[in-house]
Amino acid sequence: MSAATAGHGVVTEAGAIRFERLLPGPIERVWAYLTESDKRARWLAAGPMDLRPGGEMELIWRNSELARPDETVPEKYAGFEGEHRMKGHVLRVEPPRLLVHSWDEEQGGQSEVVYELAERGDKVLLTLTNRRLPDRAALLDVSGGWHTHLDVLEAELAGRERPLFWETVERVERDYAEMIPPG
Repeated sequence: MSAATAGHGVVTEAGAIRFERLLPGPIERVWAYLTESDKRARWLAAGPMDLRPGGEMELIWRNSELARPDETVPEKYAGFEGEHRMKGHVLRVEPPRLLVHSWDEEQGGQSEVVYELAERGDKVLLTLTNRRLPDRAALLDVSGGWHTHLDVLEAELAGRERPLFWETVERVERDYAEMIPPG
């Protein structure tokens, strides 16, 4: 991966994108940021998650809480600055190394998200794959979103200031539109 695309996801097959991030460990800490509502809210979305196969989960996004107070929400994302909810189910769980859940069931989606964690010295390699996305539009939407949320997670775990949320979403969405060809 070139410096220009470092951190960007890679389309692995039709309807699937994979991201890799090397995060500060230990692995149990990263696992907590995936599975515990209060920690997950600091980079993605709060919400209950029953950590067993078939367990129900709900993600509650409050993107305005991830943005800095002085950021302006782009018009395109005005509907996403407030609270947004999504339900799913835990499909597989192997603490602290693997979590698989369904995504956006209320919209009839069959999408699934796979988080894999692997120790790399004092770091943790997070491999996140979102697959079974129905079309290019969905692939573009989740690519920019995942990229931005993973940037926030990386900053949170490293104790750095968060990136500008809405500016990052807009920038990386343009990147993915160029990287992911139509059709």
